[in-house]
Amino acid sequence: MNQEVNAHLLLDSLSTVVLVLDDSLLIQYLNPAAEALFAASAARLCGASAAALFSGMENRIDALYHALKNGNPFTERKAALSLPDQSQVVVDYFVTPIASKGEKLLLIEMQPMDRIMRIDREEALISAHDTSRNLIRGLAHEIKNPLGGIQGAAQLLAAELDSDELQEYTGIITTEVERLRKLVDRLLGPNKPAKFAPVNIHEVTEHVAMLIEAETQGELPIVRDYDPSIPELAGDKEQLIQATLNVMRNAMQSLKAAGIIGRGGVIRLRTRIQRHFTIGKDHHKVVCRLDIIDNGPGIPADISERIFYPMISGRAEGSGLGLPIAQSAINLHRGLIECDSRQGYTQFSIYLPIDCDHDQ
Repeated sequence: MNQEVNAHLLLDSLSTVVLVLDDSLLIQYLNPAAEALFAASAARLCGASAAALFSGMENRIDALYHALKNGNPFTERKAALSLPDQSQVVVDYFVTPIASKGEKLLLIEMQPMDRIMRIDREEALISAHDTSRNLIRGLAHEIKNPLGGIQGAAQLLAAELDSDELQEYTGIITTEVERLRKLVDRLLGPNKPAKFAPVNIHEVTEHVAMLIEAETQGELPIVRDYDPSIPELAGDKEQLIQATLNVMRNAMQSLKAAGIIGRGGVIRLRTRIQRHFTIGKDHHKVVCRLDIIDNGPGIPADISERIFYPMISGRAEGSGLGLPIAQSAINLHRGLIECDSRQGYTQFSIYLPIDCDHDQ
């Protein structure tokens, strides 16, 4: 195997994004990590101008030409680069002039920083969620134990009382204890073990969409943008339905509170495959991403960082349990829910590993 083939195998195996530009700043080579970052094939990008990646940043183009002319390498931290789909990514990049067969070339190495920042954010979210869940479960058990005694005592007292008025009071005690018991049960989460089996994510989304459409009497449009190539994943269908329903109902209630159901309010369901994706500390070759997007007023800024904590809600009548329960169900699948919200746009993204093994 010759040196050139060895070099290509080495570059193709790197997780670092590598680009090679000629003296006209045209892309001559990019490795698979670069294809993944730009969501475009080498066949499409080779020969294209690198200037498109630095759109609106003329000073960076000047710096690249200066590096070519003078042979001086340079580095830029946390640079925002435009991607072919018009989105942006934050990277650290390193530019090194090289000479090959009399040609002047630029070697550009990029390390996406938004991914690192996202991983840090996910780890913090998972850690906070685990701490919150353990605290809530411990507190819920402590509350549930005396509730049975209170309810039993109220029922015994009611049997001894002749006055209808006094029995009405014991009835209130019994009713309120039962309400608290149901609240505690919701805090504790599912009371039966998960049963993992092959699940089609679109069967889950269609079931939930049907429930939301029935609840809104067909006045809330639900737009589907599915990737039909997504394979089945290992999951508990009932828990996935509950988690998806909680998130979609949250979106529906936001639109309802804004008064735009039937007046322009819409929910979009989008499924996509993502490859080589990290959730917390675990790297997955293939992940299913389900986006639930609404055009409501967005999540209030003062609670946006705490929406997955119990009892945190942006609505006066909200229990603040829907999203924490959804997050718990998705965590059980070694997945994660993330949220991006601003005025007029809220996106909840559910990530579910497809390559994950579970105990059946």
